[in-house]
Amino acid sequence: MMKVTDIMARRMAFSFELFPPKTDAGMEKLIGPGGVLDQLCTMRPDYISCTYGAGGGNVGKNLEVLDAIKQKTIGVTHFTCIGNTREGIRDQLQTYLDHGVDHILALRGDLPFGWTGTGGDLRYATELVKFIRDTFGDKFTIAVAGSPEGHIQCRSLEADISFLKQKQDEGADFIMTQLCWDMDQFRYWLDAIRAAGVTMPVDVGIMPVLDAAATINMALSRNGCVMPRPLCEIISKHWIFPNPFAPGESEESIAAKKAAFKEAGLEYTIRLIDEYRVCGIQGIHLYALNKYEDVARLVAESGIKDL
Repeated sequence: MMKVTDIMARRMAFSFELFPPKTDAGMEKLIGPGGVLDQLCTMRPDYISCTYGAGGGNVGKNLEVLDAIKQKTIGVTHFTCIGNTREGIRDQLQTYLDHGVDHILALRGDLPFGWTGTGGDLRYATELVKFIRDTFGDKFTIAVAGSPEGHIQCRSLEADISFLKQKQDEGADFIMTQLCWDMDQFRYWLDAIRAAGVTMPVDVGIMPVLDAAATINMALSRNGCVMPRPLCEIISKHWIFPNPFAPGESEESIAAKKAAFKEAGLEYTIRLIDEYRVCGIQGIHLYALNKYEDVARLVAESGIKDL
């Protein structure tokens, strides 16, 4: 079976991220006949990843989505060690192998509100990478997260890069980056990880800028991302004022602002993809947000794939 790293050795890879819907109706829309997954696969992605709820939530639906992905392309599962024993992790990973899923993004995972540790046998993603390699040998291709601005809970960017090197030493195969809009910082980080001896291919995670609230939430709620001036300008120009500043704003006005924001956001995302591609990265990983039309337009207009 082809590995993602084999593709990256030859050319820039192109892929999508999906998330497991919470409802049966959502699952049908995503993986049912003619659904979003079928539509996304018309663009011939090299692989598709599926997220995994904090603390292992939604595991069943994660596997169901991956079963559907596996019929069409390489499936990559996200996997966290939160609230999990070594035995539980071993059993779950064996289940993925039994389902033909042999690519994994090894994560500590976001700690649920109020948690101070993982509540499990493993505390860090470095330990999870080592456990997977020690237990399963080369059966898994292991991706790990990279944070160009540094993980929000890490004491420094230098410490974060040293842990990334440690993940490589423990057997990780490639990097999937966290959200980053600050291209100067990304270029600095890419130079810094290479100087630190990190040779793994870099697959860049990109969230399409489609909705102001979602963009702000993604940047600030978990990641502490810098929002560059051009992105802030798009948000400001299409700001929907809450009461009491503009109590009379009509639904038509709000809808027009949202549509204009999406248009400007798509153009911004396309320019961002251009900037990333000239950095010499090994892959573009688009957060599809379980949608098709907007993502298809991004792919076509950015030229990352000949459709």
